[in-house]
Amino acid sequence: MQTAWGVAAMAGFAGLAGCVSLAPDYERPAAAIPDAWPQAAASAPADAASAPSAYNLGWQELVSSARLREVIALALAHNRDLRVAWLTMEQARAAYRIQDAPTVPTINGNAGMTATRTPAEASSAGVDVISRTYSVGLGLSAWELDVFGRVRSLSEAALQTFLNTEQAQRSTQLSLIADVATAWLTLAADQQLLVLAQQTLQSQQTTYQLTQQRQALGAVSGLALVQMQTSVEAARLSVATAASQVQRDRHALALLTGRTVPDAWLPRPEDAEPAATVLVSVPEGLPSSVLQRRPDVLAAERLLQAANANIGAARAARFPRISLTATAGTASRDLGDLFQGGAWSFVPSVSLPIFDGGAGAAAVRQAEITRDLRLASYDKAVQTAFREVADALSVRASLAERLAAQQALVLANQRAYEMAHARFQAGADTYLAALDAQRSLFSAQQALITLRLTEQANRVTLYKVLGGG
Repeated sequence: MQTAWGVAAMAGFAGLAGCVSLAPDYERPAAAIPDAWPQAAASAPADAASAPSAYNLGWQELVSSARLREVIALALAHNRDLRVAWLTMEQARAAYRIQDAPTVPTINGNAGMTATRTPAEASSAGVDVISRTYSVGLGLSAWELDVFGRVRSLSEAALQTFLNTEQAQRSTQLSLIADVATAWLTLAADQQLLVLAQQTLQSQQTTYQLTQQRQALGAVSGLALVQMQTSVEAARLSVATAASQVQRDRHALALLTGRTVPDAWLPRPEDAEPAATVLVSVPEGLPSSVLQRRPDVLAAERLLQAANANIGAARAARFPRISLTATAGTASRDLGDLFQGGAWSFVPSVSLPIFDGGAGAAAVRQAEITRDLRLASYDKAVQTAFREVADALSVRASLAERLAAQQALVLANQRAYEMAHARFQAGADTYLAALDAQRSLFSAQQALITLRLTEQANRVTLYKVLGGG
């Protein structure tokens, strides 16, 4: 009965713990951004009217290219930055469990046997005597009764820190998906630039050989031949530069994926596929508060909540701290009678800070300043997110018009080059006019490829800055 009474007493004191919390009540701060996107940024091109919404689209739905999906899956499995983020999250999870453990008593069980031999010379019976004592018990040591919520506040801070790393891991994954898609698209564009440079070089080499033959017959001047040679060498330089850039793109993609990407998953310049990602849009009337679901914004908010909980822990540290040490058990010289009786001990203690040189007040002030810093960081994260979305929407609003204009410019330059080249072949003009027209055409074709890359990358960017699916 005594043992049962002791266990009941420990349970009763456990019920006293955690009655009060001194942490400030938490409310999500009002977003320090406008309620809606700027008018210019919110306007979408006509072809985006039926496009899926970027803010709730999964990456598998965003990517239309099967090869690109394979590359992204490879990166999600092997990227080192993502693995570090995942391990950091697991480390924070373990730290939270350690910090949360003191909120409940730690019960230790023990059992023992003591044997004592008394020699015959010292025994009143005149013979060797061996006595044994058996014991079993339960106990807890210095468990803090969390009357003012200090332990619970520390546990809450650890929980929010863990949730911060969880959101950071999501943010890293989202950034990785966007980076891999952009790197793959960049490789595709640079491969197209390489093919364009190779085609230009081949065309100029053919023209140079014909010009050599005509110059031998006296049909063209030596100056025209030299001008043609400089054009050929410039094209050769463009090919070498483009080839080097393609190799660097492949190295960048391998770093992101953590593996060498199989050739079967790389983009192919000859493909007729117009786009590797689907067109995404922002639904009309979507409030800017949707940014508060972005992983990086949620991660900043978790740190703010952790700082809020630490204020409660710092405040509670200035109040008395009550600890409890208690045991309940039984002992007997006969193993068969071990559980017939019982004993218990109950040792509460109180620690009251009287004079600490102002350390307690400074700790509270430090926690409050940390909370204010986290609030400023949260506001900055929301504002940065708003600017990124507004920028992406602004780019999207003019892309269709820019692409149409650039395509028309390429066609115009193509006709100008054909006319200038025909006049040179007919001897009606110098090669300089044909060379200028060809350079203009080459530049316009390069710009069109780059603009198409910008359009594709904008789809990925809009998906990323709205928080993905």
